Amino acid sequence: MKRRTLLALAASTVLLAACGQSNTNEADTTATDTTSTGGSDLLQRINNGGTINVGTEGTYPPFTYHDESGKLTGYDVEVTRAVADKLGVDVEFKETQWDAMLAGLDSKRFDMVANQVSLTTPERQAKYDKSMAYSWSGAVALAPTDDNRYSSWDDLKGLRTAQSLSSNYGELAEKYGAEIVPVDGMAQAIQLVKQNRADFTMNDNLAVLDYLKKFPDSDLEIKLTAPPSEQTGSGLVLIKGNDEVVAKLDEAMAALAADGTLTKLSEEFFGADVSQQK
Repeated sequence: MKRRTLLALAASTVLLAACGQSNTNEADTTATDTTSTGGSDLLQRINNGGTINVGTEGTYPPFTYHDESGKLTGYDVEVTRAVADKLGVDVEFKETQWDAMLAGLDSKRFDMVANQVSLTTPERQAKYDKSMAYSWSGAVALAPTDDNRYSSWDDLKGLRTAQSLSSNYGELAEKYGAEIVPVDGMAQAIQLVKQNRADFTMNDNLAVLDYLKKFPDSDLEIKLTAPPSEQTGSGLVLIKGNDEVVAKLDEAMAALAADGTLTKLSEEFFGADVSQQK
């Protein structure tokens, strides 16, 4: 569903729901009508300063989690609160497991999802809409600060990279000619790099930034970042049929980008601005 597996591993150690589709035209028509009605209701609530219901995990730091006091927070949560404030509405978060996230959106348990969702497949793009992205991510190479061999991706040829064998980042590293040193996850990969048993490790930018924020004295830094064309944006996700709502969300998100709110929240949770393509 998203960059879920590797990001979840990173959050838990160092520190994504396919839905059925009716086979009948009659059922498809009913689903479209229901979505349209739901969109009108949501738009009315937004126009009248009502409440929007947002699905999120609450167990996925630094995006959505509970702090030491028990308060629900995280980058996605605080961005959503800021959007709601710009719209002049209240927001109620409904916590649910990731595997049930889009199913809950389909059944209208909530109006939208704020949980690092990227609509990267044609199937999802045909069923869901996404607001203007508030976070961007892509592959990065993490290596010791004093290692200056990384001026381009082609420099990875012949170097050792610590990667999970099932990782798409491992496949990307091999594409550039790197030698794979197999590991179980990001935490072990970082340890091998620090022990000079691997030259670098490749992972998701947001996961790596989260690690570096938590461990600023690790003597590691990001050496290479995927170009904008290979980065993926995550935004608030809604069922198709909410065009006017998406337009309002985009307007609010653009205002938050312009006044520096997204940058401020990014730096709070990641130590860097992840709200823009780099």
